This record gives sequence, structure tokens and C-alpha cells, in this order.
Amino acid sequence: MRGFAVGLGLVVAGFAFVPAAWAAGPAFDCAKAESSAEKLVCSNDDLGTLDQKLADIYEGAVGVVKSLDAGAEEELNTLKAYQRGWVKGRDECWKSDDELSCVRSSYERRIAELTARYQLIKGQAPVFYTCNENPADEIVATFFDTEPPSARLERGDTTEIVVQGPSGSGARYEGDFGILFWIKGDEAMVDWPQGTSFDCKVRS
Repeated sequence: MRGFAVGLGLVVAGFAFVPAAWAAGPAFDCAKAESSAEKLVCSNDDLGTLDQKLADIYEGAVGVVKSLDAGAEEELNTLKAYQRGWVKGRDECWKSDDELSCVRSSYERRIAELTARYQLIKGQAPVFYTCNENPADEIVATFFDTEPPSARLERGDTTEIVVQGPSGSGARYEGDFGILFWIKGDEAMVDWPQGTSFDCKVRS
């Protein structure tokens, strides 16, 4: 899904995603639960609520994609593939020392990622970062009040989604493919795809 987002703000403006009042209980049929993670979700009200929330958020993302004027089919296939990959990752939580925490974190992170990527809620005002001391090399960061917090990073024709994780100082956001966006004051340390590392600073 990297690179997706051209004109998405205009798409979202025409797509009304209204968060539901999520009730306890997963979106899937617990009688058909197979994995350890699914059975855990069915036995835990908090996880059941997160599953229902994710189902609604995913539906909202699908609605945004279907509203695209071009590339909708390809993007929808990508979204579905990533969601299947997420399910497989969630189901690997049985290997964790704390399966409950692992499953909960997996849901919370996925909800934040989808919300930020498809802008299902209004983000904060964009922050412009100049990178490598080059005004032409810029990252536009839009932060979202998800739980945990997330951000949408646009650099050139590439868009990456990062989610805040634990940090001893500053705000450390992590994404797929080893992406890191670590903010300390007006500066940010960045690890971009293909192992590119550099520093950025809020544009004055």
C-alpha cells in the first residue's frame, strides 16, 4: 500500500465514515473460531470489542478505496492482502510470552494504521520537515489522535504510515519495513525504506 494517497483527502471529504458505538463481542462467528488468538478474542470482552471496531474501520477503508476514481481495484486487492497478512500475524501471538497483550497490541496498531492511511478521522494540521538540509527533500507529517497515536508521512510520491511505540524520550513512531520517525522537539531522526537514514527539522 506504499505510495497510495494521491488525492485521498478529496476522496475522504466525500466519504462519510461515522464511527459506530462498538459493543462487546467480535465481528466473526465464535463457533468457527480456530486459532488460539480467535478463541482468546471470543473469551475476552475487551478483545471482542476491538475486533468489532477493526471490522468497522476496515469497512470504512474499503468504502474509501471504492470511491477512488482510478486504481480502486488494485488498491482494494492490496488492502485485502494486507488484511489477510495482519490476521496471520495476529494468529502468531501464541508464540508470545503474553498472548493477551500481543493480540491487543496487534488490534490497536492495525486500527491506528487503517485510520491514518485512509484518513477515517480528521488529522492534525500537517507539519513540514526539511530533511538532509535540503529544502527540496521534505516530509509532510499528518498526525492522528488514534490509540496509540499514528502519523501519515508523505515524501515525494511515497506515503508511509507509522504508529507511536514506547520511547525513553521524544515520540518514537514505527512502521513497516523498518521505518522509524523519532521526534525530539523540532527535529526528527528518520529511517526510511531501503535502509536510508537521515535527519529532518521542522521547516521554519
